Amino acid sequence: MTKSLQEILSQDEFSKPDLERMLSADEQERQLIFARAEEIKKNFVGNKVYYRGLIEFSNLCGKDCYYCGIRAGNKSTHRYEVTEAEILEAAKYAYDNKYGSLVIQAGERSDKSFVNRIASLVSQIKEMSNGELGITLSLGEQTEETYKLWYNMGAHRYLLRIEVSNPELYHKYHPGDKKHDYFQRMESLHLLRKIGYQVGTGVMIGLPFQTISDLADDLLFFRNFDIDMVGMGPYIEHENTPMYEFKDQLISKTDRFYLSLKMVAILRIMMKDINIAATTAMQAIDPMGREKAIKVGANIIMPNLTPTKYREDYLLYEDKPCIDENADDCKKCLEARIHMAGGQVGYGEWGDSKHFDKRKGNS
Repeated sequence: MTKSLQEILSQDEFSKPDLERMLSADEQERQLIFARAEEIKKNFVGNKVYYRGLIEFSNLCGKDCYYCGIRAGNKSTHRYEVTEAEILEAAKYAYDNKYGSLVIQAGERSDKSFVNRIASLVSQIKEMSNGELGITLSLGEQTEETYKLWYNMGAHRYLLRIEVSNPELYHKYHPGDKKHDYFQRMESLHLLRKIGYQVGTGVMIGLPFQTISDLADDLLFFRNFDIDMVGMGPYIEHENTPMYEFKDQLISKTDRFYLSLKMVAILRIMMKDINIAATTAMQAIDPMGREKAIKVGANIIMPNLTPTKYREDYLLYEDKPCIDENADDCKKCLEARIHMAGGQVGYGEWGDSKHFDKRKGNS
């Protein structure tokens, strides 16, 4: 006998058919999912939302992923690197304004000068903040030695998005060479866990060729890996990418947005104490996108601290919001958005994953 949505939501564990049923919920039914997610968020992680001040360090990238605006093959992108002084200035702003944590993000590179520069920056940020700023890195696949170096310098969280957990789909979105190997990416996730990082990953939602079944598998992937934090949001096309030729096969941006909200809410119900980001891509479709994500389960938000002169060159997708906002404007805007969503900012707190702490026996 087919289970009702209410029956499914009353369970502690979900099968793949359960997840597919929830992901297929209509406009009325999804409100039940959102209400359940909001209740679980309140009970397990509370109403605090934690800042991760985002520094988009560089758009130089050695990879050629078919969906990404800063892919190596995009010759129309102006390449940049933020200077050391500018990064330390942004980090000081985060420290002075009690952001609690930073994220350093960049295109994927593994050359020695890049590796050493990141190590030096992490060390300097830790020293400048008296060890008080938490540091998340999102710098792609690296060797175990590099991951260890950055961890020893003071980074303690790492976000490495899988983008799609189905290996066959993965090869549709990436060149078929050694630099774009699904199993290498998986190996990197395992290395990060082995070294001791809080490990984050994520997926794009609404890609060409992707099905509800694939998204259900993504949710199961997060659960089976026992992930600590997730950043995911709607796929938004970029005209200077190979994937753009499939734009006519996409569901509407509105449908991608609500499918993304359902993914956030269902993941909160499944993995009650992990960290989930309200991603900027949500706001690229809906002006209230990040507030809506916070309302249904997200508890992390990333104010952009990248100097504004660089931001229009870090366009992973089209219509990215906030590229001309300075740090003060962004701070005020996000604080208001969080309060509108019924949350409060966890100023001066790292906001580490409770799931990670529990697995490590720290709580």
